[in-house]
Amino acid sequence: MHQHPDTSGSPGTPGTDRLRGEELAALVGPITRGTLLERCQMELVELSSEGGIMTMPVAGNIQPAGLLHGGATIALAESIASFAAILRAREVHGEGAQAVGTSVSAVHHRSAREGLVTATASLRHGGRQVAAYLVDVHDEAGTLLSTVTVSTMLLPPR
Repeated sequence: MHQHPDTSGSPGTPGTDRLRGEELAALVGPITRGTLLERCQMELVELSSEGGIMTMPVAGNIQPAGLLHGGATIALAESIASFAAILRAREVHGEGAQAVGTSVSAVHHRSAREGLVTATASLRHGGRQVAAYLVDVHDEAGTLLSTVTVSTMLLPPR
């Protein structure tokens, strides 16, 4: 089984405060209604500016051959990285700052036919204008399915 790294962090340390449960739902619930995240049944598990964890069922996200759709996998990876980048943008530029994806590159190693897939994002570069994340997507057995890099632009409040 795939083991996630320790994500406890130290309270008050930038980027290490992990949002979970009700706090996470309050942050993202209102902004995900009617989006691709809702349609693909993506669920945020935890989040910080340093990265996070998001899951998605294979069912409903397959291509005609019955395998997990590569585009759905990329959408999952870009979604978790983008949420983390929003928190990074707010650390750098203050409340109301946003982040937008600028580049996504994926390598699909394997696929899945059933179950839940988990995307784990980790910050690779956290600048004032750009944040880049590496996202690994695993199946329930811990098998690496895809490796995705996501670059984002950090935007100050308007």
